[in-house]
Amino acid sequence: MSAEAAPDPAELIHSAPYRRLLLVCSVVGVLVSLACWAFLEVVHLLQVGLYTDLPEALGFETPPWWWPLPILGVAGVLIAGAVTKLPGRGGHEPSEGLHVGPPTTARELPGVLLAATATIGLGMVLGPEAPLIAIGSGLAMLVMDQARRPVPDQTRALVAAAAGFAALATIFGSPVIGAVIIIEAAGLAGPTLPLILLPGLMASGIGSLVFVGIGSVTGLSSEAYALPPLTLPAYPTPRVTDFAWVVPLALVAALLVFVVMRLAGVVRDLVARQPWVLIPAAALLVGVVAIAFAESSDLSTETVLFSGEDAMAGVLEQGDSLAIGTLLLLLLCKSFTWAVSMGAARGGPTFPAIFLGLVGGLLCMHLPDFAETPAVGALIAAAVVSVLKLPLSTIILTLLITRAGVGVAPLVIVAVVVAYIATLALASRAARA
Repeated sequence: MSAEAAPDPAELIHSAPYRRLLLVCSVVGVLVSLACWAFLEVVHLLQVGLYTDLPEALGFETPPWWWPLPILGVAGVLIAGAVTKLPGRGGHEPSEGLHVGPPTTARELPGVLLAATATIGLGMVLGPEAPLIAIGSGLAMLVMDQARRPVPDQTRALVAAAAGFAALATIFGSPVIGAVIIIEAAGLAGPTLPLILLPGLMASGIGSLVFVGIGSVTGLSSEAYALPPLTLPAYPTPRVTDFAWVVPLALVAALLVFVVMRLAGVVRDLVARQPWVLIPAAALLVGVVAIAFAESSDLSTETVLFSGEDAMAGVLEQGDSLAIGTLLLLLLCKSFTWAVSMGAARGGPTFPAIFLGLVGGLLCMHLPDFAETPAVGALIAAAVVSVLKLPLSTIILTLLITRAGVGVAPLVIVAVVVAYIATLALASRAARA
């Protein structure tokens, strides 16, 4: 017997069940956006409250040098509790990069929320993108569980993917970049791509509208936790010298991120032996490194702590005045605390990679005939693709952040290709060793 012919995607798109699916995804997009807004708002309030408002309330003009240590100690205990005692082990393992796996179940959501809130809100060096995907897919599964009739697994997976679109749209500020990341990370392609893409875009588009609208209604701005665009000088035309610098620097970025990821894996295996002791110890180590950096520079501990999006604008603004030694120290301290956080905590790896790319670009702009805009754009692209291993998503994300225009786009593409190939080669070599 011949195999049954696959259904025509064009016919499915025009069917009544598919239109109902789009309606369901619209509702899911609203719910996911509201939940992600609430999560990000809580995280932001924790960051400001613990690191700014509380020391002022206790009579400190500025937080004392030891201030991050007790906060990070508490973070380590909470993360250890989520990882060891709650279903789902606190969610996505960041030392493995950013992957879109099976949807988060409703019973796993509390552990994900506790681990992510402790990680991001209390100062560990990870971002919110992985927890947001988990929150989105978990809520989508909760909605599917309320259906009167059993929902097919394929439909559940499709709605979960659409929820991931909506969740990422909240933090990256664009429904498109969320769609591209989910598609590329999950390996979605082929003739059925429109079937998946349309519900996702519907959920993320309506979700983005809700996300912006609730900010205007409540008076709470989403700019506090959204990924900010960088203000870089216009750069209309790339030069030959730019390409000459981009290739070796992309290789260096790939090697640095590879070393960071390997260190994160070592930390992950180590803390798994005694999580109740070693996860808090890892969190305290992050605090010690941040304090050491602050004592050695004119910058605050928060430049090393957290995921980096809040500090990017300030670091970029001071780029010309920061000494090369300070930038190099920041690069090393942030890389180390990022590795420790990926191995011991729960969160997303993307934002610290962007921050490190920015710092690397500010360092590299001191090289002969290499301007700030192409340096920052190329290094962000190389760092992000080395950790995400998603070339197309990285290109779009980098161009969205830098707003650098057509002059930097070719350099970003070259940096992504070179760093991506180098990352795959390093991973293959490590697997054979």
